Parts: sequence; C-alpha cells; structure tokens
Amino acid sequence: MAEESGLIGVAGRSSGQAESGIGLHEALRVWWMIGWLSFGGPAGQIALMHRELVERRRWISEDRFLHALNYCMLLPGPEAQQLATYIGWLLHRTRGGVIAGALFVLPGCLSMLVLSWIYVRYQNVAAMTALFFGLKAAVLAVVVEAVIRIGRRALKNGLYVALAAAAFGGIYFFRIPFPVIVLSAALVGMMVHWLQPSLLSQAQKHAQASADQFVVDRMFAAGGLAHATPSAARAARVTIACLAMWFLPVALTGLWLGGRHVITQQGLFFSQTAVVTFGGAYAVLAYVAQRVVEQIHWLQPGEMIDGLALAETTPGPLIMVLQFVGFLAAYRYPGALDPWLAAVLGALLTTWVTFLPSFLFIFVGAPYVESLRHNRTLTSALAAITAAVVGVMLNLSVWFALHTLFTKVDARTYGPIHLDVPLWFSVEPGALILGAAALVAMLRFRIGMGWTLLGSAALGAVYWAVTTGTMQ
Repeated sequence: MAEESGLIGVAGRSSGQAESGIGLHEALRVWWMIGWLSFGGPAGQIALMHRELVERRRWISEDRFLHALNYCMLLPGPEAQQLATYIGWLLHRTRGGVIAGALFVLPGCLSMLVLSWIYVRYQNVAAMTALFFGLKAAVLAVVVEAVIRIGRRALKNGLYVALAAAAFGGIYFFRIPFPVIVLSAALVGMMVHWLQPSLLSQAQKHAQASADQFVVDRMFAAGGLAHATPSAARAARVTIACLAMWFLPVALTGLWLGGRHVITQQGLFFSQTAVVTFGGAYAVLAYVAQRVVEQIHWLQPGEMIDGLALAETTPGPLIMVLQFVGFLAAYRYPGALDPWLAAVLGALLTTWVTFLPSFLFIFVGAPYVESLRHNRTLTSALAAITAAVVGVMLNLSVWFALHTLFTKVDARTYGPIHLDVPLWFSVEPGALILGAAALVAMLRFRIGMGWTLLGSAALGAVYWAVTTGTMQ
C-alpha cells in the first residue's frame, strides 16, 4: 500500500487530496466542537453529527452515514462515539478515527471529573444544573428536528414506515433490546429483497444519485479510500495493538496496587461491561447499578442516580456515568493512596477501558463493513435497518423528552436500579417553553444551532435562578 498522505490519508494520490480539501487541522477543530456540543444522549449526538457532517459540511452522504450507524448500533458500547470514530477513520485513516473518537469523549471526561470533584467536595451541583437546564431543552429541539429530517428521507414507503413503527413499539413498550430489533429488521430487509425487491429499490437509487455531492464519496470515486479495503494482516495487527493498550494499564495497576485494590477491580469490571452490554447507555446502567450498588457496594443507591443526572447535563456519551462510579468508588476505598489521587486514577482507568474497545471494533470491522456496501442483499438489509433506526431514535427522543420536560420522582424511593420516573402531571413549564422556542428558532427562522444552544442555556440559567433560588 502506498504511503499515507499527511492531510487526508489518501494513498499517494494528489487527485484524492484535491477531491477532499479537508485538512487534519480542520477536522480536529470540527470534532472538538462536536465533542463540546454533544448533549442529549445518543439521539442528540447522532442528530448533531448528521446536521454538521451530512447537512452542513457534506463530508459524508446520508447513505454512508446510515450505513456506518447501522453497524455501530450492532456493537456493544456507545454508538455515537463509535460513529464519530468511523467517520473520522474514513476521512483520515486510523489517526483520524482516534482524533474523532477521543475528542468526542474528552469534553465529557473533563466535565465529569470537575462535577465529580464538586459532588464529593460540596455535595451540591445546583449551579451546574442551572447552567445546563436550558441547554437540555434546546438539545431536545435538535433531536426532534433530526428525527423529522432523517425520517423524511429514510421512510420512503409503507414498508419502511411499518418497520420504524414496529421498532419504536418493540423498544418502548416491550423493552426489546436494540440488537434484536436491528437484526430482525435486517432479516425482513433480506426477505423482501428476495421476494419483492422493488419495494427497496427507490431508496437505493436515491442514495446513489446524490453520492457525488459528498467528500467521502468523491474520495472513493478518486481511489482515495484504499484504507477501507479489508486486510486480514492489518486486522490482526490492529487487534493485537488495541488489546495491548486496553489491558496493559489494568495489568500495571494490578502490579502496583494489587489485584484486590478497588482501582484494579474497576479496570476488570468495566472491561467486562464494555463487551457484554448492548443497547446503549440505558441498558448498561441497570446492569451496572445492580452490581456496584447491591452486590459490590461501591456506591449508595441514590448516588447512582446522582451520577446519571450529572452525565445527562454534560457533553459526550451518557455512559460517562461510569467514570463517576469509578471516581466515587476509588475515593471511598483508596487503600494506601491519597483519596483524591485514587479518585482521579479510578475515573481515568474506568474511562479508558470503557471506550478503548470501541476503537477496536471500528478499526477492525469498518473495512469489512465498507466492502459490503454494494452487496445487494446486505444493502437491502441495511435499508430496512435504517428504517428501524428511525424508530429507535424516536424512542431515545421520547426518553430524553420525558426527562427534560417533566420533573422526576426521587428514584431512591424505588430502589437502586430504578432510574428517574417522570410524572405526567409534573410538566416543567420553563423546559417546555425553551424547547418549543428552540425548535421554532431552528426550523422556522433557520437560526444556527450554536446560537440556539447558547441562547437557551443563558435563558435557562436565569429561569432556574429565579424559580429555585439556587444560583449562588
């Protein structure tokens, strides 16, 4: 393979570089911005990336974006961070994927460290809650806009609408896991391809017609995606390297502090969590809450809920709540270490083993996923998955809306693994008004998302201070 280009990783092809025009510094700036604005859980984060990378910057086509998202939905771990890694890898090879994935996590990691310190030191995060109150309402508008926009393009006929409705009903009412829904949709898509292929052809033709308007697709046409060609040797090297980086810090911690120290145990426990839990952050939380509260006793019941509240108000994946668990548990059981040093080390090791597997899954699997893009059977299956993903995003949007627009019952009343329960009659008027205003601002007046988020955050902080008197 030819030597990797310094700008976009196109193998020795100046034409490919000209087609892209996206320097690594520009990409770094965009991913840094996305990382700091990635509020709202998976739905909000996917909505943000779709808006920035598909709609605004036209770096990647809708077809490729959804193709990558469908793969990420099948993986354990945070799908939005994996999607960012996938797109960064397409644009700038391995280093681009590392930059995109790391910058997607870093703002949340830094924010959660600060908030965890405030929580332990003062047991009061009211000021932070006030600052993020209006921001969450605006993110809700971003999520709704994305579901509308993606749904309008993905649901091309009655079959797709039925798949989206079935996916939403299955996950919302029956708690069917994400992977089961996605795999079921894939099976339906393949069956329809074999029995009635005309039902799926319209969306595929639309995607092919518009592909040349996007950077990644132009790179592909110019021969600039050589790194997306599957290679068993490369996959083996990447696997060995990622596994070494994954477990070496855990092994060194065990040698330093001993295998029974809480930080070593966190490295092992959260490494296991990273590969056995599917279905996004909310599916992980019940499993983790049961283990760390009821069985291991690292946290008290209410503390798990407090950690989730902090994760909901910070950028980045909601699974960042695990960093809060690592921080608090290591602070509480530091052994011979200073409690604050133990807390930081526990938080960082937890974050490391939680997110590093996602890079392994993308760097090893993405070339094979890309190589199958033009397989008609697979394309039909993924078209059906796309429709199901709309239903999944709608479910995430509803969950986020409930936790934004309604006040919540104290979950401590219901036990450690029951998360916040919205009261239908306890609507929060300020959040409702701010969310509606943000939606009108973006849909009707085309105000940019940055200004909308900033204005909503400022107004929300004022509202919170006036109504609760906690901004001191």
